[in-house]
Amino acid sequence: MSETRGRILLVDDEAGLREAVQAYLEDSGFAVEVASNAHEGWDQLQVAMPDVLISDIMMPQVDGYQFLQQVRDDARFKSLPVVFLTARGMTSDRIQGYSAGVDAYLPKPFDPEELVAIVSNLIDRQVARTPEGGDVPDIAAMARQIEEIKALLTQRGTMVKTHSPIRIDFTPREQDVLNKVAEGLMNKEIASRLDTSVRNVEKYVSRLFSKTGTNSRTELVRYALEHGLVTDDA
Repeated sequence: MSETRGRILLVDDEAGLREAVQAYLEDSGFAVEVASNAHEGWDQLQVAMPDVLISDIMMPQVDGYQFLQQVRDDARFKSLPVVFLTARGMTSDRIQGYSAGVDAYLPKPFDPEELVAIVSNLIDRQVARTPEGGDVPDIAAMARQIEEIKALLTQRGTMVKTHSPIRIDFTPREQDVLNKVAEGLMNKEIASRLDTSVRNVEKYVSRLFSKTGTNSRTELVRYALEHGLVTDDA
């Protein structure tokens, strides 16, 4: 089975459109979770961090703008890419959406291929924003992080594990990459061990940073060890 292109959370109160968009995104290689309103969407966010959140604006009780504000007010989701789908396509509506912190705004009706292109671009941009996304890495900084990780591993038996505030639903490949990062391996070594490309490893490391709210390999490994996220077969 091929790996998914990314995980999407789709929030829309129109059942027909929700099902159609879910089916198209899944046919395009994405894993999609759905919610019929903002309350359900928020609950889904507590279960697992998606790569992209897609939300309608005009929803009962809590509209898209209020939902986006709730998302952006939570430190875990400040960098989560958000796409608005809406029937409100006036320029003033789009300006309001971008001002509220949305990453992309797609008026209904829309071409599903355009949505796939937007989602793919947002996921790629997340990878480019990571500390290791550049073409010329800071070798000294990376070496320092390796030494810090090795120091953490010597303390592994004495570290106090705490419960994570949310359940982190890693894919099997994300777990493999996390285990290898926790061994103190860099992306090229991980790619060789897992028989994949360095680019793919960068994507997985980016997702791990996003899902754990960390910004460096040292922070990632510390977080993983404290929360018991590194498996014994690392």
